[in-house]
Amino acid sequence: MFGKKRNQEEVNERRQTMAENTNLEPTKEEMELTEGAERTRPRRVFVPRATIYEHNDAITILVDMPGVQADNIDIVMEKNELKIGGMVTHEAPEGYSLVYSEYSVGDYERSFVLPRDIDREKIEASMKDGVLTVKLQRAEAYQARKIDVKAIE
Repeated sequence: MFGKKRNQEEVNERRQTMAENTNLEPTKEEMELTEGAERTRPRRVFVPRATIYEHNDAITILVDMPGVQADNIDIVMEKNELKIGGMVTHEAPEGYSLVYSEYSVGDYERSFVLPRDIDREKIEASMKDGVLTVKLQRAEAYQARKIDVKAIE
């Protein structure tokens, strides 16, 4: 009996620990400033969440950047690093003052190291509903292709 009670207490304790450590709410990870760097805007900067899809002829990156307008996004390809930055323009409604907020406002920065087979001239980006889509076309020399086999008689 004592053994069963103790095991049940351990199970309950583990469940409690798991419940405390499980957070299903999406969170924003604040970006740390690298040594020697300075910000030109006195705002928080977050690392946006991203999803990467790979196809035979391209790589597609989806980046969540809520509150960023298309004209406030900077995308730079330097060597084999793709740098994405987005500035949020947040204005409180006129005549109102903030009482409570569950959402921190800030800009976004993220970078990706890319394979060398990306065609730099064919990078495309679009923004819709707070999601940035960056399509990185592979250079034709690196694209997968089917090779026909000829029968020799």
